[in-house]
Amino acid sequence: MKLLFYILISFCFAAQNNIAAQSKNEVLLKWDAQKKLTWADYKGQPNQFSDAAASTSTYLVISYDFYQDKMSYKIKSYFSATRSWGRHKTPYILSHEQGHFDIAEIFARKLYKEMSEYKYEGRKSKQGLDDIYDKIIREKSAMQDQYDKETNHSINEKKQAEWIAKIKLLLEQYAAYSDY
Repeated sequence: MKLLFYILISFCFAAQNNIAAQSKNEVLLKWDAQKKLTWADYKGQPNQFSDAAASTSTYLVISYDFYQDKMSYKIKSYFSATRSWGRHKTPYILSHEQGHFDIAEIFARKLYKEMSEYKYEGRKSKQGLDDIYDKIIREKSAMQDQYDKETNHSINEKKQAEWIAKIKLLLEQYAAYSDY
């Protein structure tokens, strides 16, 4: 039995190199330490009701299987090129937006850490797995909100620099869990 958890939308995995397609219309990029986002990755149209300079949409996905009293799982961290947009495309704003994608990666690693420490208890494990995923998603959302609040969406340059350093430190702290 394969269970798939998702944020906002469900995924059909069709991975090709670093790009996966959710549907005919959506382009997803996997997080990659060697490739930073560029404005060319932002394919969405700016929200006409938003005064934001840019918006980055990310997904944290886990799928897992139960087979013969064993569990396996896969975790993916994605950037939605189709749902992400930039109105004021400066390197500084792009750095802030990369921070959002990096935060998603931190929580992919945290999810992997929790999953690797989870004690499998047969099919009754489903509720425990749901709880782990829900907790990680709540934490991810809270950190994304805190990042925007404390940096005032990148306007506070001192706080922005502090957050970039914090994000880098957290990525390093969870480096052992990057091979999900």
